[in-house]
Amino acid sequence: MNLVSTQTRAIGSLELRSGPLGFGCWRFTNTDVATATALIEAAIDNGLTLIDTADVYGFDWGGTGFGMSETILGEVLAAAPALRTGMILATKGGIMPPLPYDSSADYLAAACDASLSRLQTDVIDLYQIHRPDMFAHPAEVAGALDALVAAGKIREYGISNYTPDQYEALAAYCQRGIVTTQPQYSAAHLEPLRNGLLDKSMRDRVLPLAWSPLAGGRIPTGVDIPEALVAVLDEIAKRERSTRSNVALAFVLAHPSRPVAIIGTQNPSRIVESLGALDITLTRDDVYDIIEASEGVPLP
Repeated sequence: MNLVSTQTRAIGSLELRSGPLGFGCWRFTNTDVATATALIEAAIDNGLTLIDTADVYGFDWGGTGFGMSETILGEVLAAAPALRTGMILATKGGIMPPLPYDSSADYLAAACDASLSRLQTDVIDLYQIHRPDMFAHPAEVAGALDALVAAGKIREYGISNYTPDQYEALAAYCQRGIVTTQPQYSAAHLEPLRNGLLDKSMRDRVLPLAWSPLAGGRIPTGVDIPEALVAVLDEIAKRERSTRSNVALAFVLAHPSRPVAIIGTQNPSRIVESLGALDITLTRDDVYDIIEASEGVPLP
């Protein structure tokens, strides 16, 4: 039985469904609008309907500063407005360097307005708290998110980098309800598999959005990755006539919570190559072999 789920994923009440792969804009720092447009077109044309950015993207990875990735995406949408209807536009707020985290109601309201302006859109499909503010009461955060929905500024909301307990605390106060959680998850980073986050997602019908599904590029290169994990991924790749990267993406897609794997390549040809993950068959033997190789200990 193949565990890899290639079906589209529902995100709350959104009419447009997400493909099993999404496009992340962390490295989306090219100021050439034509090049940026070609990337977004390649993503959408190949089923990567979830376009995931954040207000802080552009602060690094060669960007000019806070808001740059949103600004570029906004310029793309202004130049090619038809693209907007084919995407789930997702962004995040709650980080404003050098201040670590701020999820106060006033800050989130202002941050969302600023994102709307940079993105040159009237509504954000999915707005996520980028990282939890441990000094904001979850009732205040939930109230701010529900108010943004009521104001018609966002359609759905989610969380990113929350622990399971932080997830639970916020969910208890949300009227609209959390629809996504965005953890780091890959064959080389199994924490959400072990700490209960993916289990809670299944219980609550919350969609996981896996960031860094290739471990920040370390899986393709094999740098700082257990040799045993590289060997298992390569063995499966040989059998499937595919690549180590695609096997790693397929591993993320194999979990029954049906995560979306968010890829961050800035090369349109690699977007196309990543679709090979959808042709891979992974059995239970395969996924448990990957887990054992990743953790370096046999399963009990």
